[in-house]
Amino acid sequence: MTEGLDLPTYEDVEEAADIIKGVANRTPMQTSRFLDSQLGVNVFIKCENFQRIGAFKFRGAYNYLSHLSSEVKSKGVITYSSGNHATATALAAKKLGIDATIIIPEDAPKIKIEASKEAGGNVVIFDRYTQNREDVAAEIQAKTGAHVFHHHKYVLAGQGTTGKELMEQVTERGHGPLDYLFIAIGSGGLISGCAIVAEKLAPECKVIGVEPEAGNNTQQSLEKGEIVHIETPRTIADGAQTQHIGPTVFEIVKTKVEKVITVTDEQLIDELRFFDEKMKLVVEPTGCLGLAGLRKMVASGEVPPNSKCGVIVSGGNVDMRKYFELIG
Repeated sequence: MTEGLDLPTYEDVEEAADIIKGVANRTPMQTSRFLDSQLGVNVFIKCENFQRIGAFKFRGAYNYLSHLSSEVKSKGVITYSSGNHATATALAAKKLGIDATIIIPEDAPKIKIEASKEAGGNVVIFDRYTQNREDVAAEIQAKTGAHVFHHHKYVLAGQGTTGKELMEQVTERGHGPLDYLFIAIGSGGLISGCAIVAEKLAPECKVIGVEPEAGNNTQQSLEKGEIVHIETPRTIADGAQTQHIGPTVFEIVKTKVEKVITVTDEQLIDELRFFDEKMKLVVEPTGCLGLAGLRKMVASGEVPPNSKCGVIVSGGNVDMRKYFELIG
């Protein structure tokens, strides 16, 4: 049911790519002979941990804010996030001369809270277990008149440039279209934008969403046929501690995503170690969801040998003390 929804198109993603060009990084795609040999497939890893603010979120935030009218920009913006979207919005707003108020849960990684402040955001802390972030935003808006945003087609289109770049990079390496694309699901912007890209550039590619086992609200929503709201999940994947996806994301996921699977925190820790030991990459737990999902489906025989598999590492912002505790 798409009535009333302003869904992004591939043309919106192309426009976003033009808008963020020269502002966002064209992040590297990396491969690992060890990983390919271990899994028996060809893996292409898109490293958004090298994006500005250390995560893909800068793409969508900058694209969205660039579309605002001068009047709206003058009143400032409000958004909410467990971390990366917060920092991305703060930096994008600063570059565009917009005041930004960022609502962040008190248990978000300290590195993400501090980064949002350093990027110029006015940070408001809330308790995600006792307060509703939308209510907190509404209260601030009532006092300031600022514009509230989270997911919008321009945000999703900006996130979709991640998948567009990956598919272009795979082609540039002479490998042709992907067979599978594994993407973490938090609030769902990344998988939505990339699913739109996959449908256009690699119609046979199966897009697989991956959630933490403790926070499978998207999986439950697809099974039930309607958006399911859950309690805040307790998982090390702090970027996927969302309670529900929005209607735009739900519409895209149910029509363009092959399936949504889950992985455990223990499986995420295994991938943290893999990235550190074998690829020399610092990746946050949420950023490990895609590879953990690929490994799970290879083990179950659902991904045929020699398949070309894209994996998006969504970010690398992790408190280092916590990181060493996890991989130690």
